[in-house]
Amino acid sequence: MREHQQAFREKHASLAAISLGDSHYARIFQEETKIAFPLLIDEHRQTYELASLRKANLLHLFRGDNFKSRKRARAAGHEQHPLGRDPFQLGGTFIFGPGNVDRFAHLSQTFGDNASPATLLANLPT
Repeated sequence: MREHQQAFREKHASLAAISLGDSHYARIFQEETKIAFPLLIDEHRQTYELASLRKANLLHLFRGDNFKSRKRARAAGHEQHPLGRDPFQLGGTFIFGPGNVDRFAHLSQTFGDNASPATLLANLPT
């Protein structure tokens, strides 16, 4: 997302991320990834539960789509960051609009299953 931040700004969109870790973990993550957008902390998984985000299990490590995601991430130069509080918590990607409008939701099915920046940008109003 960091590489596409300007494209989101041009569409008048702001980025934010939510982390399960504590402030120490969040600080390390921000330093390693060099993200410039806010990283909020949810140590108790409240937002994850409200969004009905799933948890993975050990079998997810052997899924073909997870293998492809890891291979694609390595090829793009991404590295595995230290594991957070709950390494099996799956994420999601959301676009919220003014007036309490949900414009887009992607709930991850396995590790590395993220909505692409192109998909997110296409779901923003012009």
